[in-house]
Amino acid sequence: MFISFAQMGAAQEPILKAYDGSFDDATFAVESAIVGQGLVIDYVSHTGDMLARTGRDVGSDVTIFDALDIFLFCSAVVSREVMEEDPMNLQHCPYSIFVAQRDEDVMIGYRQYPDGAMQKVQSLLEGIVAEAVDF
Repeated sequence: MFISFAQMGAAQEPILKAYDGSFDDATFAVESAIVGQGLVIDYVSHTGDMLARTGRDVGSDVTIFDALDIFLFCSAVVSREVMEEDPMNLQHCPYSIFVAQRDEDVMIGYRQYPDGAMQKVQSLLEGIVAEAVDF
């Protein structure tokens, strides 16, 4: 069963890029692109595994994703810049890029950030995802 982001009640659509390859290749490409920017991945959330593991426990047989990992990381340089402009930009840190698979479709994505200083973060993520998609 396919659930669209609109049906999930997403306030703002994420930015998605199709990945021409396997889920494992996409996660490797994202990890390589993040590290290639000189950034450190703080955590990889294996959210797809959690959803698969807990579905029956919560009374659901719906497969939302075949696989889903979320990479969490920060940039000292960009974070300082955006928080110097507005300290409450702390709410957007750490930054995340996800790799998801539904059926045969593998996608890489990230959330949209507000106008202003946070567009520096959005540009950073856009560059990382572009590099990963072209990996």
